[in-house]
Amino acid sequence: MTDKHSDADETQRTSVPVIEALSPEAAILLARKERSVNVRARGEDPFANDVGAYERVGDVLARYADAKVEGGKYDATKVQQVGGTARITGRIVSVRSFGKASFLRLRDATGEIQLFCRKDALGKDYDRLHVAGGEIEAADHVIAEGGLMVTKTGELSLECKSLRLLTKAHRGLPEKWHGLQDVELRYRQRYVDLIANTEVADVFRARALAVRALRRFLDDQGFLEVDTPSLVTLVGGATARPFTTHHNALDLDLFLRIAPELFLKRCLVGGFDRVYEIARCYRNEGISTRHNPEFSMLEYYRAYATYADLMDQTEKMLRFVDHALAVAMPDAYARWTKDRLFTLDRPFARVPMQRAALDAARATRIPEIVVACDGGWRTVVDFLDKALRDTPERIKEWSKVQARAIDWGNLRKGLAKCENAGERLFAVYEYLAEPFLTLDYRTGPVDDPTSRSVPVFVIDHPFEISPLARRKDDDPSLTDRFELFIEGRELCNAFSELNDPDDQAARFQEQVDKKARGADETMDYDADYIRALEHGMPPAAGFGMGIDRLVMMLCSQPSIRDVILFPLLRPED
Repeated sequence: MTDKHSDADETQRTSVPVIEALSPEAAILLARKERSVNVRARGEDPFANDVGAYERVGDVLARYADAKVEGGKYDATKVQQVGGTARITGRIVSVRSFGKASFLRLRDATGEIQLFCRKDALGKDYDRLHVAGGEIEAADHVIAEGGLMVTKTGELSLECKSLRLLTKAHRGLPEKWHGLQDVELRYRQRYVDLIANTEVADVFRARALAVRALRRFLDDQGFLEVDTPSLVTLVGGATARPFTTHHNALDLDLFLRIAPELFLKRCLVGGFDRVYEIARCYRNEGISTRHNPEFSMLEYYRAYATYADLMDQTEKMLRFVDHALAVAMPDAYARWTKDRLFTLDRPFARVPMQRAALDAARATRIPEIVVACDGGWRTVVDFLDKALRDTPERIKEWSKVQARAIDWGNLRKGLAKCENAGERLFAVYEYLAEPFLTLDYRTGPVDDPTSRSVPVFVIDHPFEISPLARRKDDDPSLTDRFELFIEGRELCNAFSELNDPDDQAARFQEQVDKKARGADETMDYDADYIRALEHGMPPAAGFGMGIDRLVMMLCSQPSIRDVILFPLLRPED
């Protein structure tokens, strides 16, 4: 039996499913690649690199700033008086066409401007536009040259006399170029997120400005910026689980640093009395809205200072950075501060941990806990420890009458792991006080819509949970230490430094003993650091702050992933 279809029919029949199998994204990719082929066929390069002299969009906008009037529009007469031409580069983010005239929005890192393209002015270059049958379209990089003018709607525009493709984008912008909404996709394809969401790009500009302001603040106060190792042989500087790696040439197991602290304090021993580092650190811990395994932190150390001096300095530094953002990015700053539930304008509260725990226990309004508070913090901590251990059924009773929603179950688990009074105090503080700092320290009543939370320094931590901090002279069970909380988020940690080598050696040994008992987040015994202290470290105070959390706070961002350009994600399927 012979086939009824001809060869042509068979080709047509088998090729159709191939075309239909292309996804919309693949079809667009193929079509845009074909336009690159057309450019090459014309003897031009769709990925050119002979740009020559050009201006940034922000510089052009600045030149005509005096012509800007109310409502963001421009005065045509003033623009004409300034006159001049411009040659600018950037990415096309949108195209509107009206037959023989088109409006293109061009964006670079410094701003956006409209390109006004007319066929009678551009000639053959107009035919390069995709709307006119050519290859230039949204997402492409171009170079445009022409004079500045004002449209009927009052918008400053470059009236193009020439337009040339520099880079052909094979993938277009999201369908709604002003809003890529899928959060997972935004983090995974941050390069698209930055193009599609200008407010996202503002956050990362703010991050760079904040780091620059921190450097300026510290440099102006005589601090020296240094670099310390990020590959280390011992775990130290903080209590956290490290990442491990291996150096092949030395056949040596190493850790990625969890903090630069011990090296920076060696600098104090060496005579640098004010040092800081903006350090990349790594902690092998869980991921949350406030935790990322790889993060940036500022640490600085100041000789002949106390933790009280650093509290004063911290207030000034945060206001300095905040003001720098307000000046450099006024529009974005107004948007961020509108969402703020806290204020930096008032003096920060300074609350001893013992008092915070005691006040929080009273605030539960559970009669037997309130009575225990009359005996002081030790009495109420011991009462809670015994009650939750011996009669866990009280949790249900307390939950019915408490004035605040306390996580009694996790407090019970936390207390069960404690080995001493200091750890028990911290556990009670962590579950009874810390979650409610925003309610307890405010500019006014909680129900007042103008009320804002005030930043809180929680001071005087137990020495058992502060292995590197100096004990208080008047109460050796506590240390000269603070943690700063702003709107419920811990931002920084600081203390008067321990410089007694014998005391430090004993605390290192305690950490080693804990590790032997199975604790994961402990430090190693650093014999060289003890030797450094034996050479004499001046009295000093040290400070650590997460850069990521600082940017979250200043820019009103809900997650640490929103302020890290390329956060760690599981590989794509």
